[in-house]
Amino acid sequence: MDTDKALASFAALSQPTRLDVFRLLVLHEPEGLPAGEVARQLDVPHNTLSSHLGILVRSGLIKAERQSRQIIYRVRLTSARELAAFILKDCCGGRPEVCVPLIADLEPCCTPASNAAREASDA
Repeated sequence: MDTDKALASFAALSQPTRLDVFRLLVLHEPEGLPAGEVARQLDVPHNTLSSHLGILVRSGLIKAERQSRQIIYRVRLTSARELAAFILKDCCGGRPEVCVPLIADLEPCCTPASNAAREASDA
């Protein structure tokens, strides 16, 4: 990920509602959520949410998929991973043992088998 792409992602997440949307969609991976359900769970007006979803889609952090009459929003896990890697690329000055607690915080939700399945569905 280059700096411009990272900055666009950070800008998209720098607004409280958009950050809440992103975190809610992460929670609902791999199924995703329809826009109406996102609005209901976050208590955000539909027209306001539409604008926030558009910004997140344009940033590449989420994607929209039409399923029948609904649009389902899902996190682009590859983009989220690239953003995290961008932040942590030079972590700990070449001393990986310092990063062990950070990695340990991610392990409960990120087993290797679930990662492969999630990434395959993110394509």
